[in-house]
Amino acid sequence: MPRVSIIIPVKNEEDILPRLLQSIRAQLFTDYEIIVADAHSTDKTVEISESYGARVVEGGMPGPGRNRGAVHAKGEIIVFFDADVQLPSAKFLGDCIAEMDRKKIDVATCKVKPISRKPIDRALHEVYNAYVVATEKLRPHAPGFCIFARRHAHEGIKGFDEEVVFAEDHDYVQRAKKDGHKFGLLRAHPIAVSVRRLEKDGRLAIAFKYIFGELRMMTSGSIKENIFDYEMGGGAAETDKHDNSV
Repeated sequence: MPRVSIIIPVKNEEDILPRLLQSIRAQLFTDYEIIVADAHSTDKTVEISESYGARVVEGGMPGPGRNRGAVHAKGEIIVFFDADVQLPSAKFLGDCIAEMDRKKIDVATCKVKPISRKPIDRALHEVYNAYVVATEKLRPHAPGFCIFARRHAHEGIKGFDEEVVFAEDHDYVQRAKKDGHKFGLLRAHPIAVSVRRLEKDGRLAIAFKYIFGELRMMTSGSIKENIFDYEMGGGAAETDKHDNSV
């Protein structure tokens, strides 16, 4: 029985998913399984996933897809990644799990760093990191592309709330904390993430979206109506294609 179950919700990610799977394969920690929750991809996503030894199950939008993947998970710790992240070190998984154990953390995330050399991308991600550090104890935040959860915590809050259509990841960790599960921001390693969403939608537009969403959640609670358009999946950013540094 693997100790860790890695869940990856996907849709048409043949261009970028191999980078994540390669970085997982390179880990020194090997007591894991990979479950890809596929939302009816029409490209080679399923074939690529299976070639790396992943088990492919039916997925959906990110929150429901993560839940459907977790149903099949055998591990005591469930790790949620999105297809557009990379593990920046061969020690990433082992060090993160060890930190969770040492600090007795139930639900966790990491700081983030962009797969980009552009100063604006690095600056935006550092602003996000500073905010996550500042709110860690009172109002935790975690990007859905990197969440660690012990099985009892995930099941205790009944997974991601599938009625939440925006910031379901932050809702997840905030409900976990409210339910008495210990949240922590892991310091072992940052997670490397693509900037394709920033390039597709625009950096200022994304910044506005998340600031507005945060204020909305603080004043009105979880967001259960579509206030922003969202399209799942969609290849690699131009920046990623020319910059593989993590």
